[in-house]
Amino acid sequence: MKEIIVRAAGILEIDITQEGAHEIASRSRGTPRIANRLLRRVRDYAQVRADKLIDLETAREALSRQGVDELGLDEIDRRLLHSIIENFDGGPVGLDTLAASTSEEADTVMDVYEPYLLLLGFIQRTPRGRIATRKAYAHLGVVYPEASGPEQQVPLWDADEDE
Repeated sequence: MKEIIVRAAGILEIDITQEGAHEIASRSRGTPRIANRLLRRVRDYAQVRADKLIDLETAREALSRQGVDELGLDEIDRRLLHSIIENFDGGPVGLDTLAASTSEEADTVMDVYEPYLLLLGFIQRTPRGRIATRKAYAHLGVVYPEASGPEQQVPLWDADEDE
């Protein structure tokens, strides 16, 4: 993937270091189309702010400003995960409901975003719907809710209630 980025940088007439190419490649989900899109965005940033050179620092700053994190997740990926975690208590949630809650098309969620989130182990598909995994919580910095056991359950009737 890094070689594709270096060749594309030559076509785009921008200088790129091996480290800069590696950073873009590592955030491109292993997809040439995404790598080329990210490269064009980083190139635009480098032309204005970095003396027309894409090095490691420039690539990181540009990608960060675009909302692409170190795993290649973008705003929509994080919105999907946050929706499962915050709106649906971690799941399960059906595809259509998840899509509606994030204003995305169900086909787009299933075909574009879900495969990478599954690959990372951030969501699981169950017969009842999608659930967020412990890894997703950790990546987003959200505390994973531990399963409640009998000692954590609230009694149905509280003896102090009659007082």
